[in-house]
Amino acid sequence: MIHGAVLANGKSRAGPATIGREQERHRMTLRFAAQLLAAALVGACTTSASDPAPLSRNGAAVTTPSTGAAAALYSEVDKWLCLPGREDTCDQDLTTTVVAADGTTSRETFDPPSDPPVDCFYIYPTLSLDKGANADWEEGPEEARVLHQQIARFADVCRVYAPKYRQITLLGTSGRLPREEVRAAFGTAYGDVAEAWDYYLQHHNRGRGVILIGHSQGSRMMTNLIKNEIDGKPAQDRIVAAYLNGTSVLVSEGKRVGGDFKSMPLCTSADEAGCVVAYRSFRDTIGPVNDYAATDRPGMEIACVNPAAPGGGEAPLHAYLTTQAIMRGPVPQWTTDGRTIDTPFASVPGLLTGECVSNERGQYLTIRVEADPADPRTDDITGDIYTDGKINPAMGLHLIDMNLVMGNLLDLARSQSAAWLARTPR
Repeated sequence: MIHGAVLANGKSRAGPATIGREQERHRMTLRFAAQLLAAALVGACTTSASDPAPLSRNGAAVTTPSTGAAAALYSEVDKWLCLPGREDTCDQDLTTTVVAADGTTSRETFDPPSDPPVDCFYIYPTLSLDKGANADWEEGPEEARVLHQQIARFADVCRVYAPKYRQITLLGTSGRLPREEVRAAFGTAYGDVAEAWDYYLQHHNRGRGVILIGHSQGSRMMTNLIKNEIDGKPAQDRIVAAYLNGTSVLVSEGKRVGGDFKSMPLCTSADEAGCVVAYRSFRDTIGPVNDYAATDRPGMEIACVNPAAPGGGEAPLHAYLTTQAIMRGPVPQWTTDGRTIDTPFASVPGLLTGECVSNERGQYLTIRVEADPADPRTDDITGDIYTDGKINPAMGLHLIDMNLVMGNLLDLARSQSAAWLARTPR
């Protein structure tokens, strides 16, 4: 069963400060890019739906963190990338140039409300180039760039909480390290996420609704958090929705539940609260190579919920696309007359549509570019990953998973927040 069709944005990451480090990071990123998505699909660096509870630092099953442990770690404000009420990494320029089909442009500014009605709890994707299996606690330019692309705009609908965590690094996802070391690294990363969630519930939530948001590794961490700490437990009543972007969530064939989650269903309506949005985005001309995650679970399929149309069918995508080059790719050109855009983001109404499809290549969100060579607007977008000069089909549009559907996710968050507030006693 396919639920809707969606596109999304992933991470946009430029090089480090020095030329030497930039070249090194670029080589590592290209080398590990294919393995990264494969790991996300297979669950090699996380736990699959059939695995036991995730591993802790010492190899034991992760349990709910103690109040003391959570307080000791996440009471430190420097363990959060974003916290409401302060200026931090989430406060960046989100000005957007809207490029109409006739080539005319206008500027869209960003002015979020001071007190949005719900919260967002966000876990970022794989981005660390640290040399071990786990990242350290130091914040670098990579975190700032991915937060700019993926979560900063959510301040328009929610108070944003974004904890740091010692995620599995790109090296850890590469297949170069022993599997046991990677499993232990997952325990460390997941343990941090669980502790951050526990601290948030104890000290920040205060009965408010919360939207769970992740991308790639962040979505896998969030999937395990839901399985272990939320699904079927009291915290589930707080969940407005879960947006698990750019990952494979398993569901029983023909069902809205089963597989990864026992009681949290896939969303089928924009007015439904407490449900899950999950998808992987690919161009309509290049589908997935294969569906790794579905092959080892008979009776399971990969969920696809389109943020633009949770009930199914094709729908226009409200994208917020970066105007900078991605991973040394070409600088996006938004008009055919060579005009440049001087804002961080561009929006191209009517150019992109998304639909969840099921075919011999699997189940996924297919992205179509409604090009018109006769008009002065661009006829394509950037966001593919190239390996040896060729598009890597296994990666799809993973880099811009969330960018592709950012406006749709925000609209969905607004309507689902209203639904949650309407059903929840003050």
